[in-house]
Amino acid sequence: MSKNAIITGGSRGIGKAMALKLGELGYNVAINYRSDSSKEKTEEIIEEIKTKYGVEGIAIQADVSKFEDCKKLVETVVDTFGDKIDALVNNAGITNNCNFIDLQPEDYERVINTNLVSMMHMCHLTLPYMVDRETAIVCTASVGGMTGVINQADYCAAKTGVIGLVRALALEFAGRKVRVNAIAPGMIMTDMLRGVNQDELNALAATIPIGRIGDVSDIAGALGYILQAPYLTGQVISPNGGFVLQ
Repeated sequence: MSKNAIITGGSRGIGKAMALKLGELGYNVAINYRSDSSKEKTEEIIEEIKTKYGVEGIAIQADVSKFEDCKKLVETVVDTFGDKIDALVNNAGITNNCNFIDLQPEDYERVINTNLVSMMHMCHLTLPYMVDRETAIVCTASVGGMTGVINQADYCAAKTGVIGLVRALALEFAGRKVRVNAIAPGMIMTDMLRGVNQDELNALAATIPIGRIGDVSDIAGALGYILQAPYLTGQVISPNGGFVLQ
């Protein structure tokens, strides 16, 4: 029997790598994207998943910070794949990277709504299709949720909230066969870091005990492990090269 998965924020970077990992593991994959500019990229990833792994895929536009969009997303997945959701990967996230005094309320509300409230929406809507079977929810947190980061107060607050949400849901739904875990990436080579000059990049790498910036495959690998670890729930796995120790 085929397995079905939803991943939010799966059009690039870490999200793309995790979406491909879901396909590799045999899941039919629904990828959420928000902006029109991400539509083509997302559809290309879906085609790659279908071609490489022989599973089904669908790209769905939705702003997951809004409950009604999340509802439309889940309903579309159920209409397409059926009423069994085997994995939910909550990955959508944004950042302001700004001094907290200079932030406007609508700025930090947008970060909280996208990075934390969206995950609450998606868990709330998908759990009825997940309970009482062996299923898994994985939420992308951050080392920023484990320690403070300058100019990231709203981001860190949201990611700390993600960790709290994961732990609470893991306890609440362990008896109903739903495992809930978090991945807290450290410094990962994504589009944002590719814009940094080489000297700055080397300086960043020097702060990491393992001696390098992480790759998106490191996060996808963690996702693969979590999805195949039936005794793991309520945990935060942090591929960060030793930058933050738990």
